[in-house]
Amino acid sequence: MADRGVVEGETADGAAVRVVVVDDQPPFLAAAKSVVGLTPGFVVVDQASSGEEALARVSAVAPQLVLMDINMEGMNGIEATRRITAEHPGVRVILVSTYDEEDLPADARTCGAIAYVHKELFDPDVLQSAWARATGTPLGS
Repeated sequence: MADRGVVEGETADGAAVRVVVVDDQPPFLAAAKSVVGLTPGFVVVDQASSGEEALARVSAVAPQLVLMDINMEGMNGIEATRRITAEHPGVRVILVSTYDEEDLPADARTCGAIAYVHKELFDPDVLQSAWARATGTPLGS
C-alpha cells in the first residue's frame, strides 16, 4: 500500500493510529490486518513480510505503530525493531509471535518494543490496551 493521504478508517485529522503489520506468514498477516481493522482508532496503512521491508515501509508511510513478528528470514523482528526505534523515535513497536513469554529471546526485552503479544491472544482489546499502556492514550471504546 502506498501512503495516499486519508486512508479508509482514518479520520481527516489523522486521529487514527497508523499501523504497519510485519509478518512473513500470509495467514497471520491477514488475521492481524483484520484485527487492526476491527479496532476503533487504528488503521493499517501498509504491510511487510521481512525486517528489511519493514524498515523501508516505516520510512515511506510514517506509521505510529508497527506490529512486528519476531522470526523472519533475513533480518529478524528484534533487529528490525531495534533499527526502527533508533531511526524513528516516535514509532512504537509491538512484538507479536508464538513464544511463551518466558521463552522470549533475551534481546526481545531490550530491543525497544513497547509490548509483546502472543499471536493466539492478539485481538482488538489487547491492541488497545498495549497502546494505552505505552502512550497513556486510550482509543476506541
